[in-house]
Amino acid sequence: MVAGFCYVASMAEAAAPVPSREHPLGVAELVRRAGQALDRIVGLVWVEGEVAQCSRPASGHVYFTLKDGASAIPAVMWRTNVARLRAKLEQGVRVRVRGRLGIYDRDGKMQLYVDFVEPAGLGAEAAALEELKKKLAAEGLFARKRPLPAWPRRIGVVTSATGAAVKDIIRTIERRCPTPILIADCVVQGPSAPRMIVHAMTMISRANVDVVIVGRGGGAATDLAAFNDERVVRAVAACPVPVVSAVGHEIDLTLCDLAADRRASTPTAAAELCVPVLADLAGALAKEERRLGREMGIAIRHARHDLDRAAAEGEQALRAKISLRAGALAKLEKRLIGLHPKAQLATRRHALAALDRRLATVITRKTTSAQHALGSIAARLDAMSPLRVLDRGYALVTKSGEVVKDAAALERGDRVDVRLARGAFAATVDDVQSGEP
Repeated sequence: MVAGFCYVASMAEAAAPVPSREHPLGVAELVRRAGQALDRIVGLVWVEGEVAQCSRPASGHVYFTLKDGASAIPAVMWRTNVARLRAKLEQGVRVRVRGRLGIYDRDGKMQLYVDFVEPAGLGAEAAALEELKKKLAAEGLFARKRPLPAWPRRIGVVTSATGAAVKDIIRTIERRCPTPILIADCVVQGPSAPRMIVHAMTMISRANVDVVIVGRGGGAATDLAAFNDERVVRAVAACPVPVVSAVGHEIDLTLCDLAADRRASTPTAAAELCVPVLADLAGALAKEERRLGREMGIAIRHARHDLDRAAAEGEQALRAKISLRAGALAKLEKRLIGLHPKAQLATRRHALAALDRRLATVITRKTTSAQHALGSIAARLDAMSPLRVLDRGYALVTKSGEVVKDAAALERGDRVDVRLARGAFAATVDDVQSGEP
């Protein structure tokens, strides 16, 4: 047992020969084992101390010493983690860091490999924030997660109208799928920020928007404090439409992130969540149009095949009926020939001739009627083709990729696409007359 940890050797280590005079360890192996033991025993730790001897070489890494009283330990923060640094890392600054202990192979010296740094002295604030988080979670403010609208008609944005965040949002929406944007300008940091954000959320929720983006363009922990304010969190949770939180930070979550329906790491990512890519939708629509065309063609071929089969069966049944009647007439004629006298035979023959003429008339009428019915069905099938509808002078009108069926869906100035039997063109609505068809 070492410092409260129990060390259990791995299978590979158990199988390795025990170091001895006959089987000594190499220096590199000793350093490697020592580093592994440190990582197993100590693991991921938080350390607070004062920065000393801080250097930033061209590699982008940061090398510094963390000291506290008479003790000190060298530390390093790699370039990928430095890019997310949210606190000043310079000599004389007291910080709280997170990292793992290791041994540098070249010198065999222990050092702390840091992946996160924050200003020291946030303990009380962090505890208060955690208590608020538990309180709001118990009330269910973080539980509701509504789906975002697939095609919003208007997007509300709660942020500073002069910040980089709103520019990123506008640029992204214009690039992907141009959509009306309503901006509620507010301060996003400082003492007055929570009150102004709450007011902006209240106003934007009354403005007939389908989704709201709230946030800023990132910043240090103190800059994001407004989005941990209880008033702001409750305003986000009470919004009647889905909310996307775009506070713009990667490492920690704000309470607004938890209360929102979706969380985005940046304002650009938030805009991408809210609108589809118009070009992708156009491609999907064209693909669906081709699929429907193929299915309609198959349906028409099947219908024609069924009609041909029905016509053949009808003709065959009619021939059978005629043949049956002819046989019956032949039998009747034989019976009449066997009956005398000749006058009765002549009378019966005259009656049979009249009956034969009537039968021929009925057969002709039924045959003609069947032919007309078949022609009518074929004409109806041909008329059902969408291309025939367009050939008769009709047109297919779409607005933003959706078929317009009611003039009430249009407004003056709307831009529509009109497809004809041959070709298409775009038009702008000058006047709208709605009413019953």
